[in-house]
Amino acid sequence: MVRLPTGDPPTRGVRRSALLLLVPVLWSVATLHAQWPQFRGPEGIGLAASRNLPLAWDESTNVRWRTPIPGRAWSSPVILESEIWLTNATPDGKELSVVTVNAGDGRIVRDLKVFQVDKPQEGHPFNSYASPTPVAEPGRVYVTFGSHGTAALDSRTGKVLWRRQDLECNHFRGSGSSPILFRNLLIMHFDGIDQQYVVALDKDTGKTVWKTPRSIDFKDLGPDGKPAGDGDFRKAFTTPLIVEAGGRPLLISIGGIFVVETASVILQVISFKTTGKRIFRMAPIHHHYELKGWTEPKIIVRFWIITFILVLAGLATLKLR
Repeated sequence: MVRLPTGDPPTRGVRRSALLLLVPVLWSVATLHAQWPQFRGPEGIGLAASRNLPLAWDESTNVRWRTPIPGRAWSSPVILESEIWLTNATPDGKELSVVTVNAGDGRIVRDLKVFQVDKPQEGHPFNSYASPTPVAEPGRVYVTFGSHGTAALDSRTGKVLWRRQDLECNHFRGSGSSPILFRNLLIMHFDGIDQQYVVALDKDTGKTVWKTPRSIDFKDLGPDGKPAGDGDFRKAFTTPLIVEAGGRPLLISIGGIFVVETASVILQVISFKTTGKRIFRMAPIHHHYELKGWTEPKIIVRFWIITFILVLAGLATLKLR
């Protein structure tokens, strides 16, 4: 969690396969210019204000148009004014591009190659080389392909305004974290097997404003000095979120399991000071299980299972609201 400077408030789905883009009838005259500017929409919480939308569609029902788009990309589309913006990649990850589609008729407005990558990192077959979702604001669209490159484009001309390819991180299975905007900052997660950090770039120039390494000690080194699972348990694919707390903006960049770790320390201290007794053999809580004889790989796997359950619970809560 990062405390951000105070001042002005933060800047405020269609799925494509490798060959086909299907768009249900979501854009009436009244909603054509509605914005869906980032991953999970306005505010990044997955809620849409539109009403009376179709709940089902197939090859012939509630489909206004379809447009073939060769490539392989798991990113979500974003909507800026009357255009849909998508990132795309060749299956081998050597060509990374941006595609703009007219929301009204499906016409491809532009197909721009943004990065040429001679030696892409290893990617998992379940992932793609264009999985992070773009983020847009009037006049600008920002795209990232993880360590392979980040760029800003003029939304009216498609011109690349700046590029960065020096943000290092070994994603191992491919990238997946999407960027967000906050005032003059473009904020991103880089959680690989070698490095884990949060970085903020000046959205106008692309220059680094600040970079904060993760402070967690994963406790996953084996006798040979190598991390368990080749570092696979260190990776993450989360997207940052800005919230207001006590009248101040906070950047939330944390997993549920680390909340449990922190809570275990707080509970241990409170219990010992008030009753003289310890709840756990040692805190943070992973040491408790180490003293019970659990191996570190076993603890890590169990904790990541708990993290997955907490993520599902959080998504269910958002859905209920």
